[in-house]
This record gives sequence, C-alpha cells and structure tokens, in this order.
Amino acid sequence: MSKLLLIIKREFIAKVRNKSFIVMTFLSPLLFVGIGVFVGYLSQMKADMKTIAIHDETGRFVNEFKSDEEYKYVDFSKVDLKILKDSIVSKSYEGLLVIPNDTNNVSLEKKIQYISNDSPSVMFIEDLEDIIAKKITAENFQRVGLDTLKINNAKAEVDINLEKASGEEALKGLNEIKIGIGGAFGYLIMMFIVIYGNMVMRSVIEEKTSRIIEVIISSVKPFQLMMGKIIGTSLAGILQFLIWAILGISAMVILSSVFGIQVGGGSAAQAHQAMEMAQKGMNVDIQMYLKEIWNLPIATILISFIIYFIGGYFLYSSFYASIGAAVDNETDSQQFLLPIIMPLILGVYIGFFTVMNDPHGTVATVFSMIPLTSPIVMLMRIPFGVPWWQIVLSMTILFGTFLGVVWFASKIYRVGILMYGKKPTWKELYKWLKY
Repeated sequence: MSKLLLIIKREFIAKVRNKSFIVMTFLSPLLFVGIGVFVGYLSQMKADMKTIAIHDETGRFVNEFKSDEEYKYVDFSKVDLKILKDSIVSKSYEGLLVIPNDTNNVSLEKKIQYISNDSPSVMFIEDLEDIIAKKITAENFQRVGLDTLKINNAKAEVDINLEKASGEEALKGLNEIKIGIGGAFGYLIMMFIVIYGNMVMRSVIEEKTSRIIEVIISSVKPFQLMMGKIIGTSLAGILQFLIWAILGISAMVILSSVFGIQVGGGSAAQAHQAMEMAQKGMNVDIQMYLKEIWNLPIATILISFIIYFIGGYFLYSSFYASIGAAVDNETDSQQFLLPIIMPLILGVYIGFFTVMNDPHGTVATVFSMIPLTSPIVMLMRIPFGVPWWQIVLSMTILFGTFLGVVWFASKIYRVGILMYGKKPTWKELYKWLKY
C-alpha cells in the first residue's frame, strides 16, 4: 500500500509542478471566456453587402424586395438579360433573379430562376421564395374576390405564458439553458478524460521507451504502477477542476450582486426585489434567468461531476494505460484510440440531440446507465431533475465496470510493459488477456 501511495504522490507532484499545468489552470478559463466573446463579436459583425440584380419582366415583384444590411436589391428589369448574365460571370453582382413574363401564376411559379457563380444559402433562397409566394398569394386572393386586408387582420399571433404548478412564472428557453449547463459539464468530462488519459498513456510510453520501467517494476507490481499513475493524474485533474469551480462560483456571485440577486431568498423577497429592479429600470428578465440558474441543483451537478469524472477517468485511463504499455510510441497507439474515443463522442451526440428533446425518455435513460457514456449523458440530464436512485445506480454500474475493466487492463499492462520492438495487434492483445 505504501508503494502505491508513493507512486500516486510522485505522479501528482510531477503533474501539478509542471509549468504547462499551472499556466493552463488559470489561463484556460480566460481562453474559454475570450473565445466566447470573440465568437459573439464575430456573430455581430456585419457581412459584406451583396448586390442582387433583379430582372422582373412582369414588373409585379421588383418592389417587393427590400434591401437590408446584408443584401441590396437593384432593379435591372430594362437591361438585356444576356448583359446581366455576363455581369454575373464577371462577378459584378452576387446573383441575378430572373422572373419571366407570364400572366399565369401557376406556370410562373416553376419558371423563376436565380443565377449565380456561387451556390446560395438555403435560407436566402427560402426568403426569395417566400417574398414571391406572398405576392402571388395576394394576387390569387384578389382574383377570387377575397379581401386580403381582412385576411391579414384576422390572423392571430399567440404568445403563450409559461407558469409552474406552484404558481410562479416560468421562463421560455430555460430548457436550452439547462442543456447548455449540462452540455458544458459533459464536454468538460470528455475533455478531461481525453487530456488526462493521454497523459497517462504518454507517461507509460516514456518510461517504457527509456527502459526505466524495468527498474521500477523490480520494486513494485505492474498493477500498483498502473493504478498509481491513474490515481495520481486524476487527483491533479480534480485539483484543476476545483480551482475552476471556485473561479466560476466567484463569477456567479459577482454577477448576482451586480444584478441584485439574493441567493437563497424567499419568494416574497424575490418578488419585492424584482419590483425594485423594474422601478430602477434594470433588466428584470436577466434577473429572473439568473434566479432560475441558482434554483438548479448546482450542488448535485458539482458533486456528480467530481464523481463521474473520477469514475469515467478511471475507466478510460485503464484503457489508455494498457495501450501505453502495449506500444512503443504514440504513432502505434492511434489504431487503438478510435474505439476509446467513439463512446465519448456518442455520449455528446446523445446528450445534445436526445436529452434536450426528451431528458427522461428511454434513450436518454439507457445511455445514462451505460458506463461508457453515462459520465456525459447523466450530467446533461441532471439539470432537468433526475431521481436520486437513477444517479446512484448509474454511478454504481460505472465503478463496478471500472473494477472489471481494470482487472483485464492490468493483464495487458503486465505483459505489454516489457514487450519491445513489435507492433501489437488486436489479436495479440486478446492473447495477453489469457496469460
């Protein structure tokens, strides 16, 4: 046991004293915030103005197209069509909308063309089709004697107000916030597993190629060495996460104080607080969204993150360690890494495309129990409210699977750690399990 603790201590100190670990621990949150700000800035940037030429032989549609910040529509209905097409070739215009002269709206719908050198976006074409369709529809209404003004006035716009069973007002888009929070934690799990799992694999490969491993295993058992590397590296990852959690909670507290959120306050106090904010002209919607975020099971999310990180990391690091022991360099390891990474990617896709639409459905529930995907999928489900027994069952299966996997992985580790100069195959790995 003392030897295992020494290996854990050595691996932990080696990781946390590394300059890259120290720099990335404090630089990574700034990078994430910076990337978010940069993406937001790019999304607000105005695109280059694109000029769309319109050749409307009917003269009925050209005035329906209104220029905006992105597209400028110019009427060239009196210009020869061949000259306009040549202008498209010379890139004088982004595109040319050709509406032929046809009094029959039914046949006209199939004759309209858009000519351009580059393939236009689907949304842009749909906008053009919508503008022309509305004009033709209005003309059809007039032709059959329907009053378009009365029809437009008769159209209803429904805005459904959301309310909880307790009587409190609910917010639209709250599910998107929940999946965003759960997705962020799930993505962190995947990122940590890949980063620290690769650290374990590289550490094993370095010691194996330098032949120092032969000296080490003369004093400790291969299983102790493998577990020491896994646990030591995981402790470094947990320390890094705790630092990030402290920074994140501090940021939440600062935001709460800026927007006047009283954490843990009663409903009457919150209602009074909202009225005061409204009187001060502040944005009550932001205050309500922050209040809903505080009402999420934050403690459960954080505790589950740590537990799922430990379980998921232990499970996958057993694979990484056995791969590191089986190969002589990172190039040879690539053939074994894809089957390890695929379940992690599957978990992310299941989370975003299934949990968001049906967090308590069969697919989401099953994959939150499968140990290879549960660290990601279950974390995405927890913000929506998951029964405690499902969380406990999922964690039990995860750690139980880890114990079984580490037993098999230790067999590969024990044999592969002293194998040199030969590129292993899946068949040979299977043989090592029998030794």
